Amino acid sequence: MKFEKWQALGNDYLIFESEALRWELTPERVGLICEPHFGVGADGILLLSKPADPAHVADLRIFNPDGSEAELSGNGAREAVLYLRRSGWTDADEFTIGTAAGPITPTIVDQRTCALKLGRASTTSEDYPSGPVDGRGELESAGRTWAFQHVSIGNPQCAIAVEDADELEDLDLAEIGPAIESSELFPNRSNVSFYRVEDGGSRVRARIFERGVGETLSSGTGASGAAVAARLAGAPSPLTVALDGGELSVDVSDELEVRLTGWAEPVCAGDLSPELLRALSEL
Repeated sequence: MKFEKWQALGNDYLIFESEALRWELTPERVGLICEPHFGVGADGILLLSKPADPAHVADLRIFNPDGSEAELSGNGAREAVLYLRRSGWTDADEFTIGTAAGPITPTIVDQRTCALKLGRASTTSEDYPSGPVDGRGELESAGRTWAFQHVSIGNPQCAIAVEDADELEDLDLAEIGPAIESSELFPNRSNVSFYRVEDGGSRVRARIFERGVGETLSSGTGASGAAVAARLAGAPSPLTVALDGGELSVDVSDELEVRLTGWAEPVCAGDLSPELLRALSEL
């Protein structure tokens, strides 16, 4: 069973085409495939299939390593988009794909770069049902109170501003993140970004704790959530968001329309071994 491994700023996914699958991608199978010692190892799986809407090029499903399904991933979507182009699904520079968060329209800039129109962000959503209109709130984790900004941008984001640069870099996300991700305020759990606005407002430094994954080198939607929160607090647009794995450009309009631009590239291609396929079929 063939796959390709791609990465974007260190955020790596395995790409499968649904027609090649021999069985359903259950949480147990996703977990084994993504496991770095007994499986291939990745931050998740991107599953591409023929589109339900004939106006789209493909439908994309995104699986976290714990088997849960994500509505959207900015890095994963860019990887899928560039894979689709390289694999001959389309020869267009601009097209649409379906996701659980709705259709998204990418524009391919060059062989390894594309821009994604992620739609309009919102400070209210069913992912923070008790939240006020401005999406602000407070919660407890690791013995302290954190003020946050809820942003819905295809998936739920909890953006937390950290004013001190050294404090941001020293945060133990493995300790702090889980209680925030699974807070009772967020019935569907939440992605979490800790960020600081720098360079007079044109740059955002962010660290990401991703729902169903943990701390990651980067996240496209996490970067977008942090950029929207910074924009709501008065930062200009576009913003350069610096993540542990590199930089992304996020343009946030006055109406909170979000455009995310960055790179992605393949790491390797291969086939799952007969031994791994047998183990997966037995799950």
